[in-house]
Amino acid sequence: MLVHLRTQLPHAAPAELYGVARSTITEAIGELRPLLGDRGFAVPDRPGLRLRTLVDVFAYAAAEGVKLRIDGTETRVRRPRVHRPGRCAFVSAKKKQNTVKTTTISDGQGRTLWSGANRPGRIHDQTAMRTEGIAEQFPLHPRAMAEADESYRGLAKEFPEQVSAPPKRPKGEDASLGEQYASREMRRRQSSARICVEHANAEHKQWRPLQRFLGRREYYAATHRAVAGPVFGRASQRATRRKPSTELVSVSSMVC
Repeated sequence: MLVHLRTQLPHAAPAELYGVARSTITEAIGELRPLLGDRGFAVPDRPGLRLRTLVDVFAYAAAEGVKLRIDGTETRVRRPRVHRPGRCAFVSAKKKQNTVKTTTISDGQGRTLWSGANRPGRIHDQTAMRTEGIAEQFPLHPRAMAEADESYRGLAKEFPEQVSAPPKRPKGEDASLGEQYASREMRRRQSSARICVEHANAEHKQWRPLQRFLGRREYYAATHRAVAGPVFGRASQRATRRKPSTELVSVSSMVC
């Protein structure tokens, strides 16, 4: 399974490598992929605890004082067949290609805490975030804070005390030079604060299926979680630059 996730080779290649039938490899991948994806995300400095749901992530952020970083990433997928309903839904306005959009949440050190909300590439980042229920978590966890890019500016407007987004650039010829410099500096600082989630997405893209997914689109969500969660659990082993509290308890009743 790890060989397949790392290289995205056809099933016949690992079958030849391990001396088994291709159907055996296909069956093994089909059984292991959801198991890896359902394990959740390792909690930094908390061996044995895993974040499986959005409630877990926001409860962890509120209890530990972790400021979340939210961002979306796109992966190129196969183009749907001609005359198939919803064929244009995967065409990304940004990349001009058929993509699937995924929302990633990380901490300030680029360690992935959650990855999901997989939607066709045509859907806006904020729409994917709201339909997944991420916006509903902020009123439930008033102590949870987040940094996001300008595509989530509506979320920052709705929760100004919890979500930070880059300010709009001053428009028109009436904007003074000082206002332009101030806006540029504020955007630079906000970008520096959320760049770590870009590093988390780049770390995911080191694995071949998340660079360009060649399988069926209905398997992409499970494949992404299988890579971003258990495989990247080693990111949680990075030394934390803060002292963790002793009050954190698992929200989910599931046991790893």
